[in-house]
Amino acid sequence: MKRTLVFGDIHGGLKALIQLFKRIDLSENDRLIFLGDYVDGWNESAQVIEFLMDLSQKHECIFIKGNHDAWCQEWLMNDIVNDIWFLHGGKSTIESYENIDLSKRQKHLEFFNQMKDYFVDESNNLFIHAGFSSMHGPEKEHYQTNFSWDRTLWEMALTMDKRIKKDSLLYPKRLLLYNEIYIGHTPTLNYDVEIPMQGCNVWNIDTGAAFYGKLSCIDTTTKEFWQSDVVQTFYPNEKGRNK
Repeated sequence: MKRTLVFGDIHGGLKALIQLFKRIDLSENDRLIFLGDYVDGWNESAQVIEFLMDLSQKHECIFIKGNHDAWCQEWLMNDIVNDIWFLHGGKSTIESYENIDLSKRQKHLEFFNQMKDYFVDESNNLFIHAGFSSMHGPEKEHYQTNFSWDRTLWEMALTMDKRIKKDSLLYPKRLLLYNEIYIGHTPTLNYDVEIPMQGCNVWNIDTGAAFYGKLSCIDTTTKEFWQSDVVQTFYPNEKGRNK
């Protein structure tokens, strides 16, 4: 049976990703959707990109672009180091590319260029890194940066009064556009939760792999989920994005 498996933010944690794949018992029929932020955090960002490029040759993969990926893409394209990026994981990503030659860097840039802002599947499920603000959906979004930065969708879904019914005029129109919405970007650790979280029909799969959390994957049909060990245990001499 074909599964759609959705992965949260990886942030350079290749060892955790490899462990997670072993726990999933991956099938050649599975469709893999990655919600972005592949880089910035642990010391294997370039290696994560290489791994995902190889993976896409063997499996059906969809790669969503996160805000950290956009920063890395800009650096690979123009050799511009965004100051904020450098302080929030970019330094470790730059270091991971020290032994990567120019031809391979160009292939990585092409990989970043091909990432999607969002994806809608045949069941009308939306997969996006952060969110969108338009009541008409991301295709009508005025600011493209919202796809990788906007947190209002998740905050609205998480705090909405559960007594409001879907046929009410008060029910957020953005949530009615899709069957389910899958996001990353905002670590569930912010809410003292270590596993994927649900708010209304929005699922957050970023369980804080860049910090002191685990890397997570969820089956969109059954809602079974798998997790790696705490990612920091693979990199005991590093801080990741922890302060």
